[in-house]
Amino acid sequence: MKKTKKRTDRVWVIILTVLSLSYVYPIFMILINSLKKGSAITTSGAFTFPASDSFAGLENYVDAVMSKGFLKSLGYSTVITLTSMAAILIFCPMCAWFITRVENRLTKLLYVLFVLSMVVPFQMVMFTLSQTADWLKLNTPWNIWIIYLGFGAGLAVFMFCGFMKSIPLEIEEASLIDGCNPIQTFFQVVVPMLKPTMVSVGILEAMWLWNDYLLPTLVLDIKKYKTIPMLIQYFRGSYGKVEMGPMMACIMLTVIPIIIVYLLGQKHIIKGVAAGAVKG
Repeated sequence: MKKTKKRTDRVWVIILTVLSLSYVYPIFMILINSLKKGSAITTSGAFTFPASDSFAGLENYVDAVMSKGFLKSLGYSTVITLTSMAAILIFCPMCAWFITRVENRLTKLLYVLFVLSMVVPFQMVMFTLSQTADWLKLNTPWNIWIIYLGFGAGLAVFMFCGFMKSIPLEIEEASLIDGCNPIQTFFQVVVPMLKPTMVSVGILEAMWLWNDYLLPTLVLDIKKYKTIPMLIQYFRGSYGKVEMGPMMACIMLTVIPIIIVYLLGQKHIIKGVAAGAVKG
């Protein structure tokens, strides 16, 4: 039995290793091509290592940063990600707390609507969303977080509700007996216990916000504001020629921050998802 189990474990290790490498391979190839000259990527192939005559070093990275307003786009993406994530982490736990502690038809309906919002395709609302955003003046990086709050609330409320159902009500009742009002109870008692779920929701939402291309393209004025995903497509010259080297470097500079965030918080994601989706 032990030998059979060891063999099974080895097989799973091999399978998962191959699967992991298949996910890492595209990022590795982007890194390799970001160090090559643009002509070498198209002529010698994208799947070869840079040779002495095709090696560009950091030239592509300098070109990516200095041209086409990379730093400005980086600032817009950072502002959108931080403000939207902050709004989701502030308002969604409050909403989930209300839904789980006030049991009536309204809260049950709200919970169902939040869950159903996760399965509604974005394509169904994107055209009316663009018109509504223009009408309400939500077409700048400073207030687009209101739209992202609406789209990100479904997953966040679902996970927060799942975790709050596992919190004993007696803990909150004890804080009320000690003299805390509902606001103090929420921020001083409930929020500290929500830390694993808040971290996991924050990281998952941050990856979505940072990499989102379609919503900013539809809502923002692309002549004034370009996020990093929007900027990548502008590495295109006349007659459809693409600046492959700088574009690959720009993609790497875009991917690295979110990979670091994910690696630092991956254990919290597992804890938060388990707490929000299994308990309760």
